Amino acid sequence: MTYLLHNAVIVNENRQYQGSVLIENDKISQIFEGETPLPLPLPFSVIDARNKYLFPGVIDTHVHFREPGLTHKGDLYTESKAAVAGGVTSFMDMPNTVPQTTTLDLLEQKCALAAEKSLANYAFYLGATHDNISEIANADPAKICGVKLFMGSSTGNMLLNDEAVLEKLFAECDKLIALHSEDDHIIKNNLEVFSNLFDKIPFDHHPLIRSEKACFLATEKAIRMAKRHNTRLHILHLSTAKELSLLSDAPFAEKRITAEVCPQYLWFNDSQYNSFGARMKCNPSIKSIADQEALFHAVNSNKIDLIGSDHAPHLLSEKPDNYTQAVSGMPQVQHSLALMLEFYKKGKLSLEKIVEKMCHAPAELFRIEKRGFVREGYFADLVLVEKEKWTIGSDNILSKCNWSPYEGTNLNFRVTHTFVNGNLVYENGCFNEIKKGKRISFY
Repeated sequence: MTYLLHNAVIVNENRQYQGSVLIENDKISQIFEGETPLPLPLPFSVIDARNKYLFPGVIDTHVHFREPGLTHKGDLYTESKAAVAGGVTSFMDMPNTVPQTTTLDLLEQKCALAAEKSLANYAFYLGATHDNISEIANADPAKICGVKLFMGSSTGNMLLNDEAVLEKLFAECDKLIALHSEDDHIIKNNLEVFSNLFDKIPFDHHPLIRSEKACFLATEKAIRMAKRHNTRLHILHLSTAKELSLLSDAPFAEKRITAEVCPQYLWFNDSQYNSFGARMKCNPSIKSIADQEALFHAVNSNKIDLIGSDHAPHLLSEKPDNYTQAVSGMPQVQHSLALMLEFYKKGKLSLEKIVEKMCHAPAELFRIEKRGFVREGYFADLVLVEKEKWTIGSDNILSKCNWSPYEGTNLNFRVTHTFVNGNLVYENGCFNEIKKGKRISFY
């Protein structure tokens, strides 16, 4: 079908301008700058986008959609549906499922599931283990987004801490390594200390257990290895100011070592644990106000390269009011863009910066073919956003787990339309599920 998105405010490549976008089949065929005269020679469906922002579709490079094996929490259908409702048109899913995605055969099985179920475009990480480096070496770089390395244990317990294997991985891997960076030994020692001090550990001790030191030492170690072997390394969910000192100020295009921040580290700080408890327990932990502000500055100064959600749905029953029993992680993919737009309203992030970190940088960093920008000839992954007040609540949460740490939050921007490969998949609360997303390809 052919669509004309008519007279939107287009936010793209560090510019804002009024214009229109013509979609033919799965691509952007023409971009008109300024007031677009009608009629145009082709028959098409016109969507009046006046007073709306037009963004490239968000590329979320860090999600846990829980399929296979953990589908009581979420699955490729429910979580991709939540994604497109929030303006996310492509996602990259992590390997800590059941079974863990540590072979190429299992990765292809996940792709087959996504082809049947996912409303958004998809790619999958291959997990690194102590004994699958040969499997990683055989992976086609055009078909996987990267290799996920857990240097700190988290949900799924895919910890890899053997020094010789780590060294071999960094030396031989020709793909991007995406790193969960925490020192497991420090965490276990801290947990033992506080378990001896408390019958019931308070949640506000989470950043003392999964501490700044645990993050810094693991990140320092990984960066040292990456520099030694010239490995492409991406630090996931950075949570501390101290780690920023390890990152380069080089231009983005020259970096071999990059970093991500997630919404929770910008939205919350450790003063809120007493209010939110298990709901804001995640790994790495949410830390201090000083860390929060340093992360904002790093996004704006380009020391941090992109924003990913770390969408990690769990049932509320898996988050009891008991620190050691409550699992870590929170659902975010539906609300990540809307939350970042609240920071725009507060003057903390520009629209151009949000689009850079959530659309452009993911496409460039992961070398995604023809996505992440409003450009002629690119896939028509596009999002329209309007200014409208609404509140996150259980009646509008689409993730299967049916809760959010942001419930009750009043927002000022709402996604109205989401196009995936030229298909209008989401429009004002309604879904067109006939066509599914495509597998992302990399160059």
